[in-house]
Amino acid sequence: MYHFGMSRSSMKLQPFDQRPQIAWAWTSYDQIPTSGMVIQFFAMENFVVRIARKNCYLLWLLALTLLTSPQWLHAQAAATSPTPAHAVPDWAQPGSATHEQVPPPVDFHRASRNSDTPIGIFQGQSDIGSAVVPGSASYNPKTKQYIITSAGYNIWYSRDEFRYLWKKMSGDVSLAADVRFPNPKGYSDRKAVLVIRQNLDDDSREAMTGEHGTGMIHLAQRAEPGASMTDMQFRFGGSLDGVMAKRIGIEKRGDAVALFVSLEGEPMHQFGPPIHLHFNGPFYVGIGFCSHLPATPDTAILSKVILENSAGKVR
Repeated sequence: MYHFGMSRSSMKLQPFDQRPQIAWAWTSYDQIPTSGMVIQFFAMENFVVRIARKNCYLLWLLALTLLTSPQWLHAQAAATSPTPAHAVPDWAQPGSATHEQVPPPVDFHRASRNSDTPIGIFQGQSDIGSAVVPGSASYNPKTKQYIITSAGYNIWYSRDEFRYLWKKMSGDVSLAADVRFPNPKGYSDRKAVLVIRQNLDDDSREAMTGEHGTGMIHLAQRAEPGASMTDMQFRFGGSLDGVMAKRIGIEKRGDAVALFVSLEGEPMHQFGPPIHLHFNGPFYVGIGFCSHLPATPDTAILSKVILENSAGKVR
């Protein structure tokens, strides 16, 4: 840019900031060619226009950046935000030194996730009560092992959450399986179960035998849909303290449902008296597992499963 200084006898064109630039100077007004003045002023006009355009472009880019930067920041924040933890109601948290587990609200239910895809000897499988983390299961025909992974708050109170492998049946039933928990640090009240259920709803009528992570075994029932579970519990002490039963079984003979156990591989024998519960055929019979942690899956392995459509076949 240039600064013009004019007097009666002369006009000098001088650099404004004294930096080395091309400059023109005429010592006498009469010496300035008319065509030269036109050319110089035309060049100066083009120079000023180019500067103005450049500044406008810079201002336009700055405005565009300011307008779009919130969206960029929002997109970056969305991309880097951690996945929120699974929403678990307080009542579903397991019992601990600082928390007492309580029953679910009377009107709380989740529809089960059901699949008719066969697995081993079973016709389908379900996430009963739809735990917040989906379960899974696989079967190895060589080892005859069902590997069941599931989260779930419990199989208790008025509703259940567990992975269930099932078959529709009617009449008398015998079901048995070896049970093992591969993770030694799982929650103490996790349970592998053998279950007879009227349907696949989370609050279904059911009879169940389960082996817990502590070794406790029970025979439980929910007499009516939505009713609270009741049970008979068996714990071992003395020389059997800490023993985990090798094999458990359940038998339905008419309306009588009984628990069978083999502690160390001996022939299975009935534990305690039977419960009495009526099921309308067809009903569901199968095996399952619950971690007893509402959003944390664990695994149980049930193997050498036998399922017969008659009583007296538990072995």
